[in-house]
Amino acid sequence: MLMPVLSRLRPFAAAAATGLALVACGREETPPAPRPVEPAPAAPPAAPAPTLIPAMDRAGLLAALAEAASAYAGGTVSAGQDGLVGRQFSIRSAFGCAGPEPRSPEAPGDGLARWSRDEARETIRLTLTPGDWSESALVAGGDGRWEAVEGFWIPRPWMTAESCPGVRPDPLAGPSTPSPQTAGLAAVFEAGGSRLGRRNGRAYSYTVRGEGDAAPARPADGWRVLMEGRFVAFPDGRAIRCRAAGPDQRPVCVAAVQMDRVAFLTADGTTLGEWRSG
Repeated sequence: MLMPVLSRLRPFAAAAATGLALVACGREETPPAPRPVEPAPAAPPAAPAPTLIPAMDRAGLLAALAEAASAYAGGTVSAGQDGLVGRQFSIRSAFGCAGPEPRSPEAPGDGLARWSRDEARETIRLTLTPGDWSESALVAGGDGRWEAVEGFWIPRPWMTAESCPGVRPDPLAGPSTPSPQTAGLAAVFEAGGSRLGRRNGRAYSYTVRGEGDAAPARPADGWRVLMEGRFVAFPDGRAIRCRAAGPDQRPVCVAAVQMDRVAFLTADGTTLGEWRSG
């Protein structure tokens, strides 16, 4: 009895096996659904590059001082914060363009770079002694905020070049009288602040020696004095202050500064000696 039953079940088993095979084939042929591709996060916009303002040079300073002098003479000085405040400066001025300028060590500083020859030691001495401008009516003490003010003049303010002048004195015209100084930098020191960099009447001094047994000679184009720092404000918020005794006099204008570096250089820029405030 069992054999006839198995015979009858074989067709059904075969059909079931065929169906399972077809189902398996159908599953293999159906590709998997693709996963959605997420877009990459957008890169943040690049920050704009900061605008670098170059340090003001001699020509730029003289232009700013001339503009301030014109505004003062015309009675159009503006009030409020000055855009010059906080800007860096790097100013070179030529000196030693003519004969030596000896100065007594006891003489008060005049804020001008000079040179002198020591015949006994066969050396040349470069000096710059700041002037004491603390009691100057032009500076006016910084409204009590300044403990000391040391002054430096910018020689030959009519000449923007950093080199020695090309005009030579005429021996038939006799000795010439230098023009009064009218352009300067007032290095200020706040009351209770750091005293680094203060000279207190002492000169910046450097000794030039010759090579071997030869005495040093003055270079044809002299030397350079370099002053670097940043502009600060007078009590009225301006970086430059001017004064004149009358309407027919060229105003004397000075800029308030924090001095960071003073150096003596050769004409080609080689540093001979330098002093930094910090």
